[in-house]
Amino acid sequence: MRLIGILVLTLALTACSAFSSLVYRIDIPQGNYIEQKDVDKLRIGMTQEQVEYVLGTPVADNAFRGDVWHYVYRLKPGRGDIVTRELVIYFNNQKVQRLEGDFDIPEEFYTPLDA
Repeated sequence: MRLIGILVLTLALTACSAFSSLVYRIDIPQGNYIEQKDVDKLRIGMTQEQVEYVLGTPVADNAFRGDVWHYVYRLKPGRGDIVTRELVIYFNNQKVQRLEGDFDIPEEFYTPLDA
């Protein structure tokens, strides 16, 4: 009787994993969702207010380095691999100096808006 109980319990536990593909799992997005078309709007010499208008507020404020803004996006899909994208904007005298991250730097980036 004990052996039958152990077998039933084992089968019940393995059955849960067999049905896990049928269970709906939500996608969990976190951070700033930014597309390449948004990054294409950035130009060298833009003010922090202009960047905030285009991209929104950065994910986290850095109390020690206010001249570096981090835009991070992380998507944990219900199934599949986690997607992470980051854009780092460096300012000098509250104006955009350079970009780094997972996005392409636009061709027009080095042309200031007022030129």
